[in-house]
Amino acid sequence: MSDDDPRRQRRQRRKPVKAQQDPERLYVITGGPDGGERAALDLVTIVVARAKPTPTVQPEQAAIVRLCTSPLSVAEVSAYLSLPFSVVTALLTDLLAAELVESRAPIVRAALPDRALLEAVMHGLQKL
Repeated sequence: MSDDDPRRQRRQRRKPVKAQQDPERLYVITGGPDGGERAALDLVTIVVARAKPTPTVQPEQAAIVRLCTSPLSVAEVSAYLSLPFSVVTALLTDLLAAELVESRAPIVRAALPDRALLEAVMHGLQKL
């Protein structure tokens, strides 16, 4: 197979977009080192859009709002946009302040009631 073969070209991984890897662009997007306080987000925090993107938001922020019409974790947003986690958290902080998105902490398994307890309550209610 030659390099011009379309099948070979399809098998090759796509190269990241240069603009997304440009450190200067990422610096500008986040507002630099003193961009202010960031929201307490981790990789598994769920983000969901509350409104459509406004014309005043950055293109990356608009992309986040469009992506989050259905709930996504911060890690998924970072992966879909090919942006570092730290950049995504900076963008999400601004979107949270503008109330364009909301974040929810994931449900912790230990916080759920014990299944045996729920079954005991259910059996007790059935006996009434």
